[in-house]
Amino acid sequence: MRRIFIVAFALFLGVFQAHSQQVDKAKKLLDEVYNKMVAYNNIYIDFKYNLDNIAENINQETKGNVTIAKNKYVLNYLGATKIYDGHKTYTIVPENEEVTIEKNTNDENAITPSKMLTFYKKGYKYKWDIQQNVRGRKIQYVELKPQKANTDVKQILLGIDIQTKHIYNLIEIGKNGTKTTITVNTFKTNQPISNNIFKFDREKYKKDGYTISEL
Repeated sequence: MRRIFIVAFALFLGVFQAHSQQVDKAKKLLDEVYNKMVAYNNIYIDFKYNLDNIAENINQETKGNVTIAKNKYVLNYLGATKIYDGHKTYTIVPENEEVTIEKNTNDENAITPSKMLTFYKKGYKYKWDIQQNVRGRKIQYVELKPQKANTDVKQILLGIDIQTKHIYNLIEIGKNGTKTTITVNTFKTNQPISNNIFKFDREKYKKDGYTISEL
């Protein structure tokens, strides 16, 4: 009996150590990506967005782009522009001639462009996942799972280019079976950008007849 216990304990210890090593590897890679990204003055990403839900027969694909500088960003997506100046979010919809202004919100589950590089640091447990070869590029995936049970997200897979340490894609799988994938098509850094790119010109949109609402 004592020998069986020792063998069982050794197996448990081996599994625990292997799991711990996988977690450490995942954290090290995520930290490498984070440290590289925050060193850039700004980042421009042209991306493809896919939403799939087989049960609901939903398949949507669209494109967009985002410019990120520290905690500020300008996102162009689905015919709208979203500007975050570090304090407020301005959503501009030309089709409806509307602007919605929201104060800074603290939704821990929302992965905004400014949180793309930091969201993993709080509220998630992660581990080393599969590696894929994508057109000659080695993409290493890290699996992230929310620590809280009361979230709609089941898991997130973050694909990282091993050579460049840049994010290749982000796959979010919901508990309802919805799968959303953001794939980076173009990745540029330290681009010459205007100082006013993250500023909202209220007078311009008022002059153009837009309805401006503050929440």
